[in-house]
Formats: sequence, structure tokens, C-alpha cells
Amino acid sequence: MRSFVCFLLLIFTTNIFSVNNNLILADSFPEKLSEFGFFIDYSAQEPHKKVIPYELISTLFSDYSYKQRWVYVPDHAKATYVKDWVFDFPEGSALIKTFYYPIDERNPDLGKQLLETRLLLRKKDGWEGVSYAWNEEQNEAYKKIAGKTINASWIDFMGDQRQVRYRVPNVNQCKECHAAKDVITPIGPKAKNINKDFTYEEGEFNQLAYWMKKEIINAFPQDLVSPVDWSDKTQNIDDRARSYLDVNCGHCHSATGNANSTGLYLNLVETRDINLGIYKKPVATGRGSGGNKYSIVPGKPDESILLYRMQSMDPGIMMPESGRVLTHQEAVEMLREWITKLPN
Repeated sequence: MRSFVCFLLLIFTTNIFSVNNNLILADSFPEKLSEFGFFIDYSAQEPHKKVIPYELISTLFSDYSYKQRWVYVPDHAKATYVKDWVFDFPEGSALIKTFYYPIDERNPDLGKQLLETRLLLRKKDGWEGVSYAWNEEQNEAYKKIAGKTINASWIDFMGDQRQVRYRVPNVNQCKECHAAKDVITPIGPKAKNINKDFTYEEGEFNQLAYWMKKEIINAFPQDLVSPVDWSDKTQNIDDRARSYLDVNCGHCHSATGNANSTGLYLNLVETRDINLGIYKKPVATGRGSGGNKYSIVPGKPDESILLYRMQSMDPGIMMPESGRVLTHQEAVEMLREWITKLPN
């Protein structure tokens, strides 16, 4: 009798607490996020044991929202290292990212407002993306093909109440950032971007070493040139600026990105001054230039188009063109300092 009960319990827990590989590979997306089985507790964002959390060294700005990230690779498969690019993940893999605001940045124990969970799923013919918006009860997220606007608020580190109309992107907007050579692709999980320590249940490990331990990647080089945390003021200002531009702009402003025709390449591996924007004239002039001549004028941030467009909230001028309705003031100040210190 005891063996029979254990057998039933095994079946029951396996069905509930397992990732649905068939749904990852399906031709359509389910209505509810929970159908994938990525989490054991969705409200608490407690992942399935095969769904591994990770962090980037330097993160993308999305209207001051916070992000939690996870990766899932099916059993008996591994992702392959690609130089200066994201890992080549096997079919059936999933990249999961939840956006949220803390109730109060000064006290994380007060909880959070879950906004959306974005998925990138590696299907037979490539990657596909979809967003799921969380309900008011914070116990389920629902597919939003056409996007959604969420009125959100939080208390910041200074004790001020902040408000934002947070926008969940529609399915077509995924391509605005997640594209290379007109094909949808991940942009975050490059080996260089996750080359940092992370605290897991088993203890603190370098994330790349941990992925090797969990057998979800095959290898990675030991001599990686990684970005720094742009918000770490103890780091060199040039490293901070280049790291920020790499993660926020470099995926589009690269030879394979959507902004490849501009000749302005802001990824970390770029070394040519002209392609980094220094005394570079824009390909097309107009309101986006603010009357300025060059993308970056060393020593003169107020004459630099790059900074002008980062500060603007005009939809026809602002950069990035989507993904924000607020100006990233701290980054603007940091980049202003960087441009000021660039040698003429």
C-alpha cells in the first residue's frame, strides 16, 4: 500500500512540478503562463529546479523596473559558446524574464508588483517571443499579443512616490530589440554578460561555472573581456559608459542590429572612434539631431546628439525609440561626465 501511495505521489508531483516541453515547442502560445510549468510558486516566482536564475553584470534600463531572469535547457542538451554573442541554445530552451517594481526600494521585504513575464522560446525554426501580463491578484499572468499598459507606482530609495504607465510590448515589438540580421534572437545571455558570482541555494558560484556544473553549456573561455556594472562608481568612467551603451544600445547599434545602417556601433567590442560616435555625423539629419553636428563631441556633452536623444521624451527624437517613457537620469549624468572627460 505504501509503495502504491508513493507511486501515485510521484505521478502527481511529476505532472504538476515539471516543465512542459511540448508547449515550448508548440506552434502557438498558451493563454496562461502557468501552463508552461516554469515555476512551482508563481506568485513567489519560485522556479522549477530545472529553471536556473541568473543575472547580468550590467542591466538594461526599462523605466526603473527590476528584472528577474531564468534559463531553461531541456535534459541531455547543452548550449554552445559563441564568441561575442549569446550562447547558441538548443531547441526546446527558454529564457524567462519577469519585470516588477518593489513596493518600497528601501525595504524589499514589503514585496513587489509583478508587471509582466517575457519569454523567448527556442523552437524548431528559431526563437519566438511573447509577453504575459500579471493579474491584479498577482497569481497568474496572461498572454498579451497586443500589449498592455499598466499603471504602476513604487517608493524609491529617497522615499519619494514614483508613478509610471508601464507598457507591456506587443508581439511585433520584440523585433525592435531582439533581432539580428532580421531574425529574432536573445541579447542578454552572452558569456561576458553573466561572468559574475551569484548566490544559489547551494552557495555562491560564478554563473558560468554553475551552468557548467548543471550541464546546460558545453564550455566557455577563461579570458573573457566582460563589462562592468555601470552603476558602480568605483569603476573607471570609460568602462562604465561603454558597459552601459553596450547593454542598452549595442544590440541595435551594431553591424548586425536594426540600426546597422547608421554606422554608430556601441557594442563593447567596437574600438573605432568614428563608429563609437566620436565626431561622427549622423546618416540622416532632422529633429533627432537637435541641431547638433556629431553623435559625440569630446568635452561637450551638450553638443552631443547621443546625449540629446537619451534625454528627450519626444517619440520622434528619443532613444531608445521604445521600451521607456521615463528618462534614465542617473545614466544621463554618468554619460555626461564621460563625454566631458573624453580627450579632444
